[in-house]
Amino acid sequence: MSKLTVHRREALRYHVKQYGTGLMFMLPWIIGFLIFVAIPVGWSIYMSLHKVAVVPGGFQYTWLGFQNYKDAFLKDSVFPIEMITYFQEMVLMVPIIVIFALLIALLLNQQFPGRFLFRALFFLPVIFATGQVLSELFTQGAGDIPFLEQYNLEPLVREYVGGDLALTVMEVLGRIVLILWYSGVQILIFIAGFQTISPSIYEAVRIDGASPWDSFWKITLPSSLPFISLNMLYTIIDLFTFPLNPVLAHIRENMFKVNTGYGYASALAWIYFAFIFVLIGIVLALFNRSLRQRGRRS
Repeated sequence: MSKLTVHRREALRYHVKQYGTGLMFMLPWIIGFLIFVAIPVGWSIYMSLHKVAVVPGGFQYTWLGFQNYKDAFLKDSVFPIEMITYFQEMVLMVPIIVIFALLIALLLNQQFPGRFLFRALFFLPVIFATGQVLSELFTQGAGDIPFLEQYNLEPLVREYVGGDLALTVMEVLGRIVLILWYSGVQILIFIAGFQTISPSIYEAVRIDGASPWDSFWKITLPSSLPFISLNMLYTIIDLFTFPLNPVLAHIRENMFKVNTGYGYASALAWIYFAFIFVLIGIVLALFNRSLRQRGRRS
């Protein structure tokens, strides 16, 4: 047996001993990922390229290629409009939720009696108002804002933002309750981020005569940029999987239609996923650029 073969065997034993234990711990997750994620995702891509019909005894697949994807934009007059409209709402709602969470986190990070109770109050909707519970609450009118109709604010909004954006702004105003309910996790992330800032830094700038306003703009906000980007990503994903999302409702409707079915619905879902993925990529690129510029200045 040559020295090279012996060396290779010893290296193999070393790697097995070094990484084998970790791989054994990861094995249940890997099996679960393959069964519950990888196979369904691959099957969904396969169905999006076919016309899927329900027949006695199972499904019938007819190869269409990318025809389902083309039909989503050329024949479906609802899907593109709903996706663009919902995107316009998200462009307004995501910054509002993140800014609201940042302001509330700043308040809850202060020292005052009963701080724990106030933190719990802002996090409670995350526990209760989820999934079917949230859908039922909105069905019963719990998310409506009566003063929008009582004071007839739509003409005023149209005057200041124009007719094209008035409907989107009114939709966002009508979901103020949703903004309150969907900011609990972001508030906790910001509070955790504030704990990473050393108190000695605030003491030093206070000795130098800096005001709380200066401390916020020079220390708190720059140090919170990674947490702002994290909350932006979390909010985007959270809102784009919102139970009352009209785009998801349109995809579900097409699943059970005879002339579309699972294949067309899968194509719509992958278009929607690609759209969200591109949006997340843009947000990551913008924040990574800001963080790099901040690192060069420091």
